[in-house]
Amino acid sequence: MSDYIQEQAAAASGSNRREERKIIFASSLGTVFEWYDFFLYGALAAVISKQFFAGVNDTTAFIFALMAFAAGFLVRPFGALVFGRLGDMIGRKYTFLVTIVLMGLSTFAVGLLPTYASIGIAAPIILVMLRMLQGLALGGEYGGAATYVAEHAPPGKRGFHTGFIQSTATLGLLLSLLVVQWRSVRNLGLAPAVPAVDRAAGYFHLDPHEHA
Repeated sequence: MSDYIQEQAAAASGSNRREERKIIFASSLGTVFEWYDFFLYGALAAVISKQFFAGVNDTTAFIFALMAFAAGFLVRPFGALVFGRLGDMIGRKYTFLVTIVLMGLSTFAVGLLPTYASIGIAAPIILVMLRMLQGLALGGEYGGAATYVAEHAPPGKRGFHTGFIQSTATLGLLLSLLVVQWRSVRNLGLAPAVPAVDRAAGYFHLDPHEHA
């Protein structure tokens, strides 16, 4: 009987560890792509400034583009508060998916946004609004992912498990830089990133070969 109980305990322990790894992986992957979408704007700020802030000189346009980038950071705390509360009410998993969808749709909308030459001052105004939506989504996802992982971590390992969420955010930045460097990514043989390059280039009206 004791052997049977030990086997069941070992099986349960193994199942719990697999579930913990699955939660860490899913949350970390979501964090990578959230930060990738967020940082992609910064990596292409020089290009975006010419497309959406063309009514001023190049230096001023670049400063305006960086200010739009900063707008996303300003609303991050509000995203954490809003989606943190929603997570308490309806569950972390659902709010996690909502923030990912919100980030993806905002990035997609930036890709469809006409430039300053097409719609004038409306282009940078809409761009800033979309950046704020991205910041709202990032604030909700980042805090929600860390909380979700911490809630499922065993005693004594919460700091270690949530550390993956912190470290994978940096991978989002690196991924955005790799995508901008189109030829470098292609030469490295990162096939999964190739469709993302085409998508990102289309989003920001950028010929990837031109700026490689």
